[in-house]
Amino acid sequence: MSSHNSPFEIHVHGQVALRVEVTLGDVQDALKPLWKYAGARSMADAVDSFYEDEPGIVFVAQEHLLQMCWTVAGDEDFRQALDEMCMNLNELAAVGAAIEVTFYDADFEEDEHQSESDSRDDFVMLFVGPNPAAIMQVQRDILVQDVVNLMERHFDGAELSGVVAEVDKLFVQRFDALVSSLEIGKPPRGSGGSSGNFGSGHGGGRKPRHLH
Repeated sequence: MSSHNSPFEIHVHGQVALRVEVTLGDVQDALKPLWKYAGARSMADAVDSFYEDEPGIVFVAQEHLLQMCWTVAGDEDFRQALDEMCMNLNELAAVGAAIEVTFYDADFEEDEHQSESDSRDDFVMLFVGPNPAAIMQVQRDILVQDVVNLMERHFDGAELSGVVAEVDKLFVQRFDALVSSLEIGKPPRGSGGSSGNFGSGHGGGRKPRHLH
């Protein structure tokens, strides 16, 4: 997609560990929604980021890693490309992984008279993995880290084991509910949990671009 008149600069950042048998061709197919959105004819034509100081999209074959620090100009319809990409990466991922996507309001940066509250910036965390358990594991790890970081301002880390245990209980309940909902003839327990790719998303203050 051309950057001309695009309302957002969209930054995709994350690292996905891939199965050992995954090839460059597999990665190209999985990321096709992204490079097609960027108006490229192949992934090779789209791996470079909008910003020269960002590595872009890198497949490290020796380490079986997909690394993304890539910005593209676009609109809200980019979310559909992200959804398709995540579904594709689920088939290639060896473990669960988180992918951060930030929508920067391109017009906001050009007008110094606007207040930050006028910005249309948005941030969403996506999750991919070979199965729902792997996705929930990475979601759990990120949540625990966030909770611990917040509470360590007031409590010693050794005092937080009970809090971590409660978070674990919540994820166990969510996983049990998901398993139950997938078993024929058994209704889901509790509120259930989604095994989809989209995690928590929120707007808010502007976030710095990742440079590595």
